[in-house]
Amino acid sequence: MALAKLTKRAIEALDAPSTGQTFLWDTDIKGFGIRVGATGTKTFVVQYTNAEGRTRRVKIGRFGILTVERARDLAKIKLGQVAAGEDPAEEARAAKKALTVSDLCDWYLTEARSGRILGRRNLPIKTSSLDMDESRIKTHIKPLLGKRSVRSLIIADVEDMQTNVLLGKTAKPRSGGRGGQARGGPGVAARCVSTLQAILGHAQHKGLIAEHPARGARKLAGKKRTRRLSTEEIELIGTAMALGERQGENRTGLAVLRTLLLTGFRREEAQAMQRNWVSSSGGYVAFPDTKTGAQLRLIGPATLAVIDAQSEVPGNPHVFPATTGNGSYTAVSDCLARTCQAAGIQDVTPHTLRHTFGSMAGELGFSELTIRAMLGHASQSVTQDYIHIDKAVKMAVQETSQEIARLLDVGAAKLGRMKLES
Repeated sequence: MALAKLTKRAIEALDAPSTGQTFLWDTDIKGFGIRVGATGTKTFVVQYTNAEGRTRRVKIGRFGILTVERARDLAKIKLGQVAAGEDPAEEARAAKKALTVSDLCDWYLTEARSGRILGRRNLPIKTSSLDMDESRIKTHIKPLLGKRSVRSLIIADVEDMQTNVLLGKTAKPRSGGRGGQARGGPGVAARCVSTLQAILGHAQHKGLIAEHPARGARKLAGKKRTRRLSTEEIELIGTAMALGERQGENRTGLAVLRTLLLTGFRREEAQAMQRNWVSSSGGYVAFPDTKTGAQLRLIGPATLAVIDAQSEVPGNPHVFPATTGNGSYTAVSDCLARTCQAAGIQDVTPHTLRHTFGSMAGELGFSELTIRAMLGHASQSVTQDYIHIDKAVKMAVQETSQEIARLLDVGAAKLGRMKLES
């Protein structure tokens, strides 16, 4: 039995055996050692005798991922459990055997909502993202894989789940009073795979599982959304919005819809916008948080006119307030659907309006980099003074929103001429 003071240098000097495995045991802590396999993998272990007199060995973690000092601390904890009459190997074996996909999903949601799991840019995962994860977990992942042991999970299981979601086997009425049906489909199926892969990745990172059983699962290719409104369709939207205003369409909904067209904002960015985020003098909205973090998003005079026209509701901070309570208006998708039906236009979503704004800027001759900044893809610090914002972006936003506003006005004017002619 090889003994030595376990140090980084001593471990790095260990050669892999031609077959089997070899061990080097620490001279300071009895039972703490490093195992070297034939592939060269070096794993910290703790070996001890349990209360029944049986020799047990448990893995602590891989060298390189764990430092010697961290592994030594974890070894002391394990050996302390043994001294207290516990059997870490038996407990770990039972836990691994019992851990199901459903258990792991519940762990993930609990840990992530408490901020103990970090997402992109090493920040806590946003509540909106977790809500979507939870919806996929409850609707698709748990019904199809919830009872499966994580330890027995293989790539084929994950890809089968994707196929079943694609075929609509988990379709059911939506909960929460939203109405409609959760139908599945290729986009949802692929996102379910992404969600499960992320959960398993976090579990591996936190040491709950040793291997990632879904890494390498193939996801369905997404259908890139390229729909944009033509100039004729923008005019038709303008006509339909003017008609809707006369026929009692929700004025707040129409104002949000106009804002989406004039800014390229994401749906939730426009709906949830608060008054104290808007700088009329600077011509921007300072979002404290967006899909890509805190940002300054420039707006033109036409958008400011829409914002200024909205009535303030005491106690409600939003530019577009809900009818009751202190929340924001949330039904622009429905307003858009009714407006498009009146205009005779199909296959339009809030994202279509965002894509239209970017495409219009491209037609006006602005560069791809400028358009990315207009849409919030390029980083803009919320603390940055508006005076220092790139003038090209300011010009692009103003000219693009002005052109779209002009087309909407042309459409509205057509309604007036139609009424005169009739």
